[in-house]
Amino acid sequence: MSRLIRARVALCLIALAAPAIVRAQAPQGKEAAPAKATKKAAAKRAGASNPLAEQRRTTAITLISSLADEARGYQDQTLRARVLARAADAVWETDAERARNYFQRAWESAESADAESQRRMEEDIRRQQRESGGAAYISPPSLRNEVLRLAARRDRALGEGFLKRIEDARERAPEIAPPGTTPWMSTPTDSQRLRLAMQLLQDDDVERALQYADRVLITGTVTRDSIDFLSALREKDAKAADQRYVSMLHFAAADGNSDANTVSGLASYAFTPFLYIVFEPGGGASHMQRRALTPAPALPREVRAEFFRTAAQILLRPLPPPGQDRTSAGRTGKYLVIKRLLPLFDQHAPELAAEMRAHMAALTPDVNEQARTGENRAVNVGIVPEDESRDPMRELEERLKGAADQGGRDAIYADVAVGLAGSGDPRAADLVDKIEDSELRKQARAYVDFQYMNNALQKKDAEGALRFARSGELTHIQRVWGLTQAARLLLKTDRARSLELLEEAATEARRIGGGEADRPRALVAVTKGFLEADRARAWELVSDVVRAGNSAEGFTGDDARLSVTLRYRNGVMMNSVNATDFDLPGLFRGLARDDLYRAIESAKSFTAEAPRANAHLAIARAVLEERPKPEGGKQKAASSKQ
Repeated sequence: MSRLIRARVALCLIALAAPAIVRAQAPQGKEAAPAKATKKAAAKRAGASNPLAEQRRTTAITLISSLADEARGYQDQTLRARVLARAADAVWETDAERARNYFQRAWESAESADAESQRRMEEDIRRQQRESGGAAYISPPSLRNEVLRLAARRDRALGEGFLKRIEDARERAPEIAPPGTTPWMSTPTDSQRLRLAMQLLQDDDVERALQYADRVLITGTVTRDSIDFLSALREKDAKAADQRYVSMLHFAAADGNSDANTVSGLASYAFTPFLYIVFEPGGGASHMQRRALTPAPALPREVRAEFFRTAAQILLRPLPPPGQDRTSAGRTGKYLVIKRLLPLFDQHAPELAAEMRAHMAALTPDVNEQARTGENRAVNVGIVPEDESRDPMRELEERLKGAADQGGRDAIYADVAVGLAGSGDPRAADLVDKIEDSELRKQARAYVDFQYMNNALQKKDAEGALRFARSGELTHIQRVWGLTQAARLLLKTDRARSLELLEEAATEARRIGGGEADRPRALVAVTKGFLEADRARAWELVSDVVRAGNSAEGFTGDDARLSVTLRYRNGVMMNSVNATDFDLPGLFRGLARDDLYRAIESAKSFTAEAPRANAHLAIARAVLEERPKPEGGKQKAASSKQ
């Protein structure tokens, strides 16, 4: 389809789709805005009538102003960007002009910090590849994304301005897509916009998320990012998501470049949310899964029918001769996409199923035997229920027959053990014992035990988590995490035991070397646990947190991740969890609510810029987010102490 024709189709569909979208959103916006304004006005009146609350707010704003001035002298661009962006977000309601200035300064620092982080990551990957042939890494956080997210929530024009600066930078230094990129990836600019929209969705700001996403969605281009956003949007606003999805189906049907992988992407929204399968011309497949398998959404019948009409229209298109086929899936990939979707056609669109089978049969002569008869999990995953009778141990034996040496067998044992441990299968531990390489066996044991503990915590199984926290092949910081999480699970039902576990975690935290950043992180988790269970004990431990933070090189208080890595022949695995209990700002928010001025004094005791700034910002935000109460109303005990 020519660009001109495509543009005309786009204009026509936009004209048809836009009014429905506007009608769906307008009432919500008209009703929500006055209610929000009324709440803010009521809060201001309440604050004005409460001198104590007003004094606390003044103290918080003074803290932020001092920090923003201090940030000018920070050599660490990452810290400067975060402090200024968070300060801007915190004072926006009080002084929007000052906040915009902070955001602009934060952006300049974020650009420098991101460039330096990218350079360091690339150096680390090259080093790992030289040393072991593989690389495991976690992409550094994008400081520009952090600033953009906060700014976009406050002011759309400001957010658009920052997005434009990212786009301009990419035009000056265009990004080159890496080999193996999926055929329906977003452009870097669209991906950035949809990533921001997704973050706003996570903040429950649906209206603002759509303001950013619609600039991309209105083009109708099928990409993993756009489908991902629509699936997440459907959880918040099913009607808005379905409207945009139907519009995307219309574009795909009219686009001559749509192929089997386009249909595979569209099927994700309708049947396998957050799971994406891409088929290759040779019969291979790659899949990306952003969440655990998610049930198919309850789409309205007409929306589901529109998907099958579009899928059939695209899949039944005649292909060019084999030597001239330039589609992303080729004949074999198209065959596999039809094979994958046939059970769905049979169930929901039987009138089209026979024609799909006939087309599939016509492709058969050009498809290799392995693709026709071999087992290909990508064809069934998310569509056909997992075969519970499948025995991973039998598959293990088959794989072991093909191993060339003991090193290969050890790698297979480790690989299968990790897969079993993820579901809590006790056979994983037995497989680890079969590994002959002592170093690999130790690594695999640590990885598997961490998975076991994490799996128990996900199931809220305190006793199961404690077993591994105490006897597993874990690091001290991992044991602290298991103990504090188990204590949290037991707090309401067995407070005495919960307190005992927190004391045990404190002892474990002190086993970490005095100069290691994990020591203050562990003590933060313990203190946060006590803040819920025994506030007096929590305040006793605050000084330990500060001393440990002052002794540990590189401690910022801003790292809430916990990870474990396994390296074996030709492979690297990494499991990372977001352990928010290690987050210093979370602790100081709680301390500020309990005793503001004592929390400020404790925060001042940090000698390093990063933990001191993070603690002060957390304190200020806790105060500014308080709901003021009229004078004479019931006050918290913490307020009366001050």
